[in-house]
Amino acid sequence: MKVAIIGDYNPQAATHTATGDALLHAAAQLGLSVSFDWIPTENILPQWEAVRDHYDAYWIAPGSPYKDFAGVLQIIRFAREYRIPTIGTCGGFQHMVIEFARHVLQLEDASHAEYDPYASRLVVTPLSCSLVGQTLQIHIRDQHSKTGQSLQTDQITERYYCNFGLNPDYQAMLHQHGFQVVGIDTGGEARILELTDHPFYVATLFVPQTSSTAEHPHPLVRGFLQSITP
Repeated sequence: MKVAIIGDYNPQAATHTATGDALLHAAAQLGLSVSFDWIPTENILPQWEAVRDHYDAYWIAPGSPYKDFAGVLQIIRFAREYRIPTIGTCGGFQHMVIEFARHVLQLEDASHAEYDPYASRLVVTPLSCSLVGQTLQIHIRDQHSKTGQSLQTDQITERYYCNFGLNPDYQAMLHQHGFQVVGIDTGGEARILELTDHPFYVATLFVPQTSSTAEHPHPLVRGFLQSITP
């Protein structure tokens, strides 16, 4: 199976080097063969047919702001509409939120504060407190979700690298329209979103790949690989 990691790769970024490692950890445990390519965001639109047709799944990686915002939204929309297994972590979470708000909720001016802090409709906003470097508890609200089935627990502790998240004013709207809030922090704010009626479409504000090891692959990454049909 082939996975496209969507993001502007930085070999100095711990979250980036951990992403490929986490895929290999999970694949080895499952006895699967997996290969992956990093796709720079500025290459998505110029190489659209290759990015669209040559991969079985997508990982929307940390590292925003991306070089090409529009390209990232286009591949996210394609994955959502054509039911391609997708996981988005940190910046990936944020951009999956924007895509859903624009194309499902029909909020065409839905914006991300990291790109335009003065936009009229900020659906992704600065967190009240930065989560960079913090490790915090998350409650899994739906054990029947793909997230719940992958994790097999209702409490997890995960590491964050982000300063932005879903504007709480839009949390109920996303949930009611199918991008369900399946994981929350102690204050009730969304930390994991999952699209219903999709093979695997999960967005996490935390970065699961950084806690994956060869001995203990992250169960959410394992669940992601198990959903892929090459």
